[in-house]
Amino acid sequence: MTQVTATVDFNAPGKQVGWLRVPHSVTRSAYGVIPVPIAVLNNGPGPGIMLVAGTHGDEYEGQVVLTRLVREMRAEDISGRLIILPSLNTPAAMAGLRTSPLDDGNLNRAFPGDPDGGPTAKIAHYVHNHLVPLVDVVADFHGGGSSLAYRPHASTHFAADAAPELKQRSLDAVKALGLRHVMIFELPASSGAGMSTATRQHGKIYLNGEYGGTGSLTQDGIGLVEGAVHRLLAFFGATDATLPALPPPQALRIFGPSAYVYAPDAGVFVPARRLSDSVAAGDICGELIFPENPDRAPIVLRFEGAGDVVCQRHPARVERGDCVAHLARPVDG
Repeated sequence: MTQVTATVDFNAPGKQVGWLRVPHSVTRSAYGVIPVPIAVLNNGPGPGIMLVAGTHGDEYEGQVVLTRLVREMRAEDISGRLIILPSLNTPAAMAGLRTSPLDDGNLNRAFPGDPDGGPTAKIAHYVHNHLVPLVDVVADFHGGGSSLAYRPHASTHFAADAAPELKQRSLDAVKALGLRHVMIFELPASSGAGMSTATRQHGKIYLNGEYGGTGSLTQDGIGLVEGAVHRLLAFFGATDATLPALPPPQALRIFGPSAYVYAPDAGVFVPARRLSDSVAAGDICGELIFPENPDRAPIVLRFEGAGDVVCQRHPARVERGDCVAHLARPVDG
């Protein structure tokens, strides 16, 4: 049972723009709700697709593209059902934060959620139990956020024991999105607490990706998400657009703990590598320096694994335990 109510009818034909009302009782507002924006477009037979942004509030590329889509797309432009959530973790998005300022909830670590929990858990529970079952495909657009810069990639997540047809369809779909790099995650059906947990448990196709980073926006990042959305809708038959042929992307995977480099102390991280650099185990990732204690010797940080640098920390000042870089390597590598 959910406490969240929707102002839209998910089965009604045409286009509706409304709200998911998430109860949030506080001193200021005893019977208050958090209005999470949602659009639903229904136009006859066709695929069910859900497009999501703002799972992390400081990742903006998807928020921009899906906000424009809500305003511009008409029901007659599609076949099937399209659900658009341009600002899913609305409190975090309004605050420009990765996590919700109401309960410090990280929505992509909150699944399958809790109908009686805090706002973040309530949203996750509603998505898991009431929205994912309505669709065939979920596409969740991320962007690295304020603390990370990413080499853009699209990704797909599926269960290790998923049907071969679902795996192949997921791989074909992610490779059709128009990005030069794609990441493949094959996981146990019930592992983790991200949105992919819901899609894996319901046997749905899940597409994700990191389309930028640094908590800012570029025309390139927005263009990548725009292209991915339109190619996704065409790939699944929601629109009749023709997909231009593109070179096949490089498929990569994150290969475990040795893919990550962490700061061993607080200081200023000076990177020695650029995004897309290929490195070997033992190569220098960067160094920590200590401007507040300039006589202290720098700490050299080295990569434990080999691969391509796909992510680096954005703010130079770090605390102990902050991730400063991570690697990926080709699927067959």
